[in-house]
Amino acid sequence: MTWKVLITARAACEAGAQARQLLEQVGCKLTIADTFGPLDVPQLAAALTGHDAVIASADAYSAGLFARSETHSLKCVSRWGVGVDCVDLAAATQAGVVVCNTPGLLDEAVADYAWALLFAVARKVTAGERSMEGGDWSIAWGHDIHGKTLGIIGFGRIGQAVARRAAGFGMRVLGHDPYAHVHGDFERVELDELLQESDFVSLHCSLTDENRGMLSAERLCLMKPSAYLINTARGALVDETALVACLRAGHLAGAALDAFANEPLPASSSLRNCPRLVLTPHQAFNSSETGEKVSLAAATAIVDLLQGRRPANVVNPDVLASDAARVSLQSSTTPH
Repeated sequence: MTWKVLITARAACEAGAQARQLLEQVGCKLTIADTFGPLDVPQLAAALTGHDAVIASADAYSAGLFARSETHSLKCVSRWGVGVDCVDLAAATQAGVVVCNTPGLLDEAVADYAWALLFAVARKVTAGERSMEGGDWSIAWGHDIHGKTLGIIGFGRIGQAVARRAAGFGMRVLGHDPYAHVHGDFERVELDELLQESDFVSLHCSLTDENRGMLSAERLCLMKPSAYLINTARGALVDETALVACLRAGHLAGAALDAFANEPLPASSSLRNCPRLVLTPHQAFNSSETGEKVSLAAATAIVDLLQGRRPANVVNPDVLASDAARVSLQSSTTPH
């Protein structure tokens, strides 16, 4: 059996040589998307025509997409990464499409990057770099990091990895997560208390209908004028218009963002010319070693399904027992 596999995740091309080799070894025919994701529904439907599986960016896998004729051969959406907020899981299950992701592999890389952003914005690293590039010698004053209070919103695997690193800087760690049941050397507090007491606030929660726009204008105003916001999670967690207003008015010392409500970030976005703001293009996970591991895991999920095995990380497991399922598993097989 031969499957056609589409790749819309840029990282699977730039750091996924082993993954592509694995797919080709089992007979898959690969298609690299003309435009890497996130793709909207019309772009994605056109690209998916005739394909059995996709190594997916954060593309628009909506109910409308699964209902289109172009996707009737689609059997698996294998997300490059953890987040599946871009996938309508109920619609995927109804359509018989298996959705997989790659949890646990991005944790350390994202935690490292969150700290890189924290240092860059708090110690004015990018301001110093711009000064030197311009031929100047202009000294920027930042804030200390050691001994301060770090507030982590979302205390899952990545949030905990960030907290572990804080121990080396003698920081007090506050955590807020209504879902995580974890123990450790941190104080569990309500969101408003975390915002009021933290010198640094780092976002590490997935995006849901309940927390969209969680950091509203009112909540941003709870933060200290000397505080910094770091976001390596999802852009829509933050009211970006309100954040710009806070930074321009000096109500926050700074922010560093690697995720945005609209990606790629439009050239006209007010974020691009906002003071005290460090921006990077959603690259927190982009270490070469991690990219190879995640790409291989995403490809392995497709190979497992192709060969009748249950993948290690199925996000909508009910689909496997559904009459609508577009794949069938061998009862005695286990994932690699």
